[in-house]
Amino acid sequence: MESDVCYLKDTEDVRLDSGRVERTKTLIEEIRALIKSNDAEYCSFWRPVLPWGGVFTIQADQQAISCLPLYVQIILKNTCTIDGFLMLLYVILRDNRTIRREVGLFLGKRFVDHFLYLMDSYDYTTVKILWIWNRMSKRQYRSEIHQAALEIDLFGNEHENFTKNLENLMSTVQESCCTSWCCPSRHQELLQKTINISTPHELPDRDPIQSAVDEFFCPKILLCQEYGCKGLREFSQREFCHGPPPFIILNMQMWKSEDLSYVPYYLALSDHRYSLEGATLFNREEHHYSAAFQIDGYWMHYDGLRNENLILLNKPPELLLLSSLVYVRNEK
Repeated sequence: MESDVCYLKDTEDVRLDSGRVERTKTLIEEIRALIKSNDAEYCSFWRPVLPWGGVFTIQADQQAISCLPLYVQIILKNTCTIDGFLMLLYVILRDNRTIRREVGLFLGKRFVDHFLYLMDSYDYTTVKILWIWNRMSKRQYRSEIHQAALEIDLFGNEHENFTKNLENLMSTVQESCCTSWCCPSRHQELLQKTINISTPHELPDRDPIQSAVDEFFCPKILLCQEYGCKGLREFSQREFCHGPPPFIILNMQMWKSEDLSYVPYYLALSDHRYSLEGATLFNREEHHYSAAFQIDGYWMHYDGLRNENLILLNKPPELLLLSSLVYVRNEK
């Protein structure tokens, strides 16, 4: 879907009056500076990052009205369903050119460059508009005109609003064949765009998350579900359609905290090792999402509803209200 948001040149330079060009710090460099200068147990980032909601103003074409320019406001509501993932996406892409190039193959290099530019420019409302107009379909949010302004309400599920819009980044395929020659659909090919793991029926002695991932990808034999068929369906090893992705998102919303003995820092997947980069959290009472992520081994907590919405934690977070886990592929 083409965007009406104009794309800007990705630059980190500012030209001074003297003519000398000075490089400005990126957002992640500013956050790192906070970490290095931190002396207190509680420390928050010096300016808000991706505040909840936002207002985007559009000036109508001069021909639209004869005298005065017409300004139209777009009011964003309940943006926490994309905010946490946008923050995590920025942290993943900003420092790793290899991952940035791979993600650009799926989302488009122009989109990725513009996304990073807007984040580093602290133009957070435009960041959200960029995601909504470029990545989301209209059925994923509610919009209505209210007091001469367009309201876009993103209330809902963050995996619907974000993970499913990563194109085919995490898409996998698994083939199956029924042992019965009379099966009405003997050969099948199952495609999935997300990695859906569920709690093992019997919790294993080893890490349940790694076990669930292994179960999702491994070959298996099950009773055929086709109507009237009494055969067995043999499933092949599940494989990524485009090779191991640069990062993966595990949907953990169906897991209970008591089923998690611990959250693994590393995952073995498709002959690669993935490291825990962050997580999104869901508060059921407030129906609100927040996020936690690592920078250089330090954990940060992000919550768009806070006035000080990016906080340096003095210990790793307790991931008890998990919505998702995000792992980044390690380079061999």
